[in-house]
Amino acid sequence: MHRISVETLLAEYAQGRRDFSNVDLSQADLFECNLKGINLQGSNLNQAYLPYANLSEANLQDAQLQEADLNNANLQFANLSNADLQHASLSRSDLYYCKLVGTHLTYANCRSADFRYANLNFADLSHANLSNAQLAQAQLIKTKLFGCTLFRALLADLDHAETDITTIFPSGHHGSD
Repeated sequence: MHRISVETLLAEYAQGRRDFSNVDLSQADLFECNLKGINLQGSNLNQAYLPYANLSEANLQDAQLQEADLNNANLQFANLSNADLQHASLSRSDLYYCKLVGTHLTYANCRSADFRYANLNFADLSHANLSNAQLAQAQLIKTKLFGCTLFRALLADLDHAETDITTIFPSGHHGSD
């Protein structure tokens, strides 16, 4: 994995390059950047600053995004399968039709995020905050929701998700094991 500067990334992206897999962009400031369709598979974006970024249709499979700031980011149709988003902030982000299979979202802030039609199968959202999140038609098979806050989450079908007594359901009540 080699380090790439934000300036180089943006210049090469503007010239039409889309494959930036396995690059190191940790702590990069990509505020409001338009990176639609970019391939950052396996890249290091730990502690990256990405509020309001357009990452729609991006490939972020196996990417490291621990403690990344993705508030208000557009991640529609993005692939975040097996990505590590522990302690990341995705408040008010648009994850419509996002692929999050096996993604690690423990302790992530996903308040008011839009997960409509997202595939969260086998994802780990333990201790994540999904208050007021939109979960209509989201797939949650074997999704770990231990200690997760789903208070006022909309249209969450939790029948196949894994919950316990520490899970706070949309009604505000704790679950039972």
